[in-house]
Amino acid sequence: MNKQTIVVIGATGSQGKGIVNALVNEGSFNVRAVTRNPEKYAGKANEAVYADLKDLQSLKDAFTNAYGVFVVTNFWEGADEIAQGKNAIEAAKTMGVQHFIWSTLPDVEIISKATFEVPHFTLKAKVDVLVKNAGFKYSTFVQPPFYYQNLVGMLGPQPKQDGTTGWTLPIDPAKKAIHMSDINDLGNVVTGAFLHPEKVGNSSYLSLATDLYSFNDIMEAYKANGKDHSFSQVPAEVFSTFFEGAKELAEMFGYFEKHTYMGPDSKAQIELAKEIATDEFVTLEKWLSKNK
Repeated sequence: MNKQTIVVIGATGSQGKGIVNALVNEGSFNVRAVTRNPEKYAGKANEAVYADLKDLQSLKDAFTNAYGVFVVTNFWEGADEIAQGKNAIEAAKTMGVQHFIWSTLPDVEIISKATFEVPHFTLKAKVDVLVKNAGFKYSTFVQPPFYYQNLVGMLGPQPKQDGTTGWTLPIDPAKKAIHMSDINDLGNVVTGAFLHPEKVGNSSYLSLATDLYSFNDIMEAYKANGKDHSFSQVPAEVFSTFFEGAKELAEMFGYFEKHTYMGPDSKAQIELAKEIATDEFVTLEKWLSKNK
């Protein structure tokens, strides 16, 4: 029997790479990676094709004979996430895709009653209703967390003026507010969703979160792995002046502190993600031990 084809948008990105790997390792599907440079693709997918979320026809071509698609947009690349979401939905409907999985985030505007403005969360959430109304046989929403991988990126510990290394952020370090996971574990959640559409294909939300952390917890995890870091809390208005894009992050941390990353009503969605996943999630301590 021919395997059903799953198309993964953004197959070379943080989310897409882990999803391709998990789908391939599980073995039930033919995995088609979508990238803007398929000739350079070196991942594990069974095939690689060109498409761009701004180009509707390229998406239709990429979705040909596909059973399911995973779609993620990248705000930080300047994406018009609502327009790109509409293109993906239209292409998938036209090509007869049965299971549409959309990578989304909580609607900060609704949760905070517009107290905080975090467009890289809210714009994705605004596409959710379009997916729900599109009439797919199955649709599922996955919510990625604060990646552990952020700790070796822009939000990793930095050298400070007092000679220590650590964080200077606008959040109470004692507040358990940040849902975190290894981003590769999103692949286990998405694979589980494609394997069990009858369970989570009714517009279910699957929120990936290994645990809920404070920055004090994060520093303890580092300490357990032999590294001492410091934390300085600064007002949001001060942090907002530090670099381009800092205001958005200040708003994000304010939202985290008040409502948590996944929002106040996320417990059932977090448990469902753990239940549907094809493997257990990696803890922060274990991830740090492997990524020193």
